[in-house]
Amino acid sequence: MANATFLLKLIVLPLICIMGHGLRAQQTHCIYDEPFLKIDFGNIHSPMPFKLTSLPSYNKVKGVCPNDGDYTIASYSMNCFNGNWHNLMADHTAGDQEGRMMIVNASIKPGPFFIVNIAGMKPGKAYQLVSWLVNICRSGQGCTPTPPSLSFSILCNGKLVKKFTTGEIAPTSEPQWKQYAAFFTMPENEHSITLQIDDMTNGGCGNDFAIDDISLLECTMQQTAIEKKPEPTKTTTKPQQEIFKEKKPAAGPVKVPPAPAPTTQKKEPVLKKLPEETTPILSTPEPGKTTRITTLPKPIADRANPLIKRIETEAADLLLELYDNGQVDGDTVSIYHNNHLLLSHAALTDKPLQIKIQLDALHPHHELIMVADNLGSIPPNTSLMILTTKNKRYEIFISSSEQKNAKIVIDLKE
Repeated sequence: MANATFLLKLIVLPLICIMGHGLRAQQTHCIYDEPFLKIDFGNIHSPMPFKLTSLPSYNKVKGVCPNDGDYTIASYSMNCFNGNWHNLMADHTAGDQEGRMMIVNASIKPGPFFIVNIAGMKPGKAYQLVSWLVNICRSGQGCTPTPPSLSFSILCNGKLVKKFTTGEIAPTSEPQWKQYAAFFTMPENEHSITLQIDDMTNGGCGNDFAIDDISLLECTMQQTAIEKKPEPTKTTTKPQQEIFKEKKPAAGPVKVPPAPAPTTQKKEPVLKKLPEETTPILSTPEPGKTTRITTLPKPIADRANPLIKRIETEAADLLLELYDNGQVDGDTVSIYHNNHLLLSHAALTDKPLQIKIQLDALHPHHELIMVADNLGSIPPNTSLMILTTKNKRYEIFISSSEQKNAKIVIDLKE
C-alpha cells in the first residue's frame, strides 16, 4: 500500500551525488525496524503512485500477459501463451487484497527494466536490499531455457556504488517465490541513490518473471565489539560485484556473513542454490505471517477460457446488459468479475440482467468470465451482452458450454 513516507522517498528530480570512499564491510550484528522503503505496487483499489524512469527496451502495457519487451503492473496472470506461463493468482505481499506485482516479459536484448530514484537515506549507514522474485515460465516446455539473471545496481549520479546479482532464476513446475537479500553502505555525505535492476539474459524461452516487495531496511548495530579492519588503500578499480543471495527466513537479529575477500578474478559470481526446503513456496506461508493465497474458482480452473472480446475505452460508469440470444430456452449463467463470483445461476430471458462497472484510474482492468450453468433446451448456452460506455455501444454475442467459458476484458484507455 502507498503511504506518505513513500511519496517523500521516491523522487523524479536528477540526483547530485559523488562516489563514496569505498564500502564498509558487511555488518555481522544488525537489527532491523520496519522497512525504510517498500515497493509493493499497491493493489487494484489503491495503486502505488509512482512512475519508473524511461526505459529504452521496455514498455508498460495493460492486461496480464505482456509480450516480449513489455511489462505490466497487475494483481494476477492467467492463461498466458498457451499455458507456457504459470497461472499466478496473487502477488507476494501478505494480506494485501488484490495486491499488484510487476510482471516482466524479457526484451530480446539485456537491459534495465526498473529504474527509480530514492531520497532520504542516511550517509554512512548500512542497508539491506531485499526483493522477491518468481520465474513465471513453466519448466519442460521442450525448448532450451534462457532463465533470467538479474543485477541490482546502487548508483549515485550515474556512478556505480555497489552491484549484486541473483544468478539464474530457473523455471519450475510450480510457481516459487524466492527472496534475495544483500547489503551495501551509503557513501558519506550522501542522502540519495538510484536503484537500477537489469535482466542480463537475452529474451527467449524461460526468461519471464514477476517481482514484488522491493524493500530497503536500515541496519542498526547491536552494542557489541567489532574488530576494526585497516583502512583499504585507494584504488581506481570498479566496486566489487557481489552475489545477491537468497535469504532464509529468520527471527530476531539477523547475522550477516562477512564480506568475501578481495579477488582479482573477473569471473561472474554464481549464486549457490540453497536446499530446496529453504526456498519459500507460493503455497507455504512465511514464518510468522499469514500468506494470502487466491484459489482459482473451480468453474474457471476446470474449463477453457477463450477471450471473446477485448475493449479499451475512456473512464466512465459502464452498463452491461445480458439477454438470452434468440429463443428463451432456460439458459442460466454465473458471472465472475476478476475471478470473484458476481452473479450465480442467473436466468437469461428477454429482460436484461444489468451490471454496472466503474472504469477509472483506480479500477483500470475488468475481466468478466461467463460460465454456463446449463445448456438450456437448445444447446449451447448463448447470450447477447450489450455494453454501453461513455461514447459507444457494443454488442457482444457469447456462446459457452460445459467445457468452455467466455471471457470479456475491459481496460481503461490511456
